[in-house]
Amino acid sequence: MASDETSLPPIAILGAGSMGGAILQGLVRSGLAGEGVTATNRTGAKAAQLAELEGVTTVALEQRPTANAEAAASASIILVGVKPAMVPDLLREIAPHLAPGAIVVSLAAGVTIETFESILGSDVAVLRAMPNTPALVGKAVTGLAAGTQASETDVALVRRLFETVGSVVELPESQIDALSTISGSGPAYVFLLIEALTEAALGKGFSEPEARIMAEQTFIGAAALLEASGEEPAELRRRVTSPKGTTERAVAVLQAAHLDGVFAEATDAALARARELAAGA
Repeated sequence: MASDETSLPPIAILGAGSMGGAILQGLVRSGLAGEGVTATNRTGAKAAQLAELEGVTTVALEQRPTANAEAAASASIILVGVKPAMVPDLLREIAPHLAPGAIVVSLAAGVTIETFESILGSDVAVLRAMPNTPALVGKAVTGLAAGTQASETDVALVRRLFETVGSVVELPESQIDALSTISGSGPAYVFLLIEALTEAALGKGFSEPEARIMAEQTFIGAAALLEASGEEPAELRRRVTSPKGTTERAVAVLQAAHLDGVFAEATDAALARARELAAGA
């Protein structure tokens, strides 16, 4: 499906909750949603929260039960953001109403492309996307996997959409669960490390506001430096770690604790659980 370089075609977000809502706000900030976005939610209260976004039509299912089908019919790209258990019924509802050439994108964890294609039909382009929560601030990592009918043009178009909320990694669907253990769960790992460093600061006599500033802003500043410098993390670490200095002693303790092995074990555990969930466990 063709698109010009300045705007995206009409978009529908079916289930504009936390993640769908974050993507919606990224689209609005980008100015690329020039042909409009329709967002659906179950309740009027949730729909009202999005009502003031420029170029967005927000509809509550409790007031207009046919809103999902109508939104899908009017869109070229349809993002499915409802809970995974609700996906099959939603797909059956919208399938008869999709416009020729429409692209359907899954945001639902654990629901395969095969499930989408089996319900929507073999002629519908389907992609599976897995953004993470920093989409809320335009710093997401989104994994993007193409279905059997998605063309290179389709993929490029959907990639542009998700680049409004951060970076995109294209990969085969078989790697989506593995990606979820790194970028999907990754913010929780970072927050856990910040919690631990904050506790260490408290233990050294700092007040809670002081401890939070030191721990949180150190992570924020280090990430900003990494992004701005373009250097490898290992090189930046070496620059901070003076020979025979205090940082070298601290890093030695962390390395002795086999931090790399801990992260490998943690992400392996997350991957095992993702596979259990995909199998319905």
